[in-house]
Amino acid sequence: MVKKNLSLFLAASLLLSLFAAPSELAAFAAPTRTKEEKEAALAAKVKAGVAKLGAGKDAVISVKLRNKTKLKGYVSRVEEEAFVIADAKTGAETRVAYGDVTQAKGNNLSTGAIIAIAAGIGIGVTLLVIYLMIKANEGGL
Repeated sequence: MVKKNLSLFLAASLLLSLFAAPSELAAFAAPTRTKEEKEAALAAKVKAGVAKLGAGKDAVISVKLRNKTKLKGYVSRVEEEAFVIADAKTGAETRVAYGDVTQAKGNNLSTGAIIAIAAGIGIGVTLLVIYLMIKANEGGL
């Protein structure tokens, strides 16, 4: 009985470790980065996010800038070093450099939401497998 419970626990632990976020694992091995490197990485991430979001009235975005101002609207143009946000009500356009953005939210799922959904599915499948293994060992199935 103890061996069976121990093997089930180890199997569940192994399955759950497969769903650890890569950023959590990288924290142990990654060297510290300078402020400039972090800002460049954030700018690249914002640029990729804006490119993925696209341009047009459906590309709704909300950004917070380094000077604490907030802009809401849609992406009207995407350029190499910046993008242009147009206010949906007034149509006024504001050019925003990727490096000036500290936070951006588009109309797509964030990385955190995707990770949470994947983790929930993984935990559910793991619990189902453990339940079926226990039932099979009891002779219930």
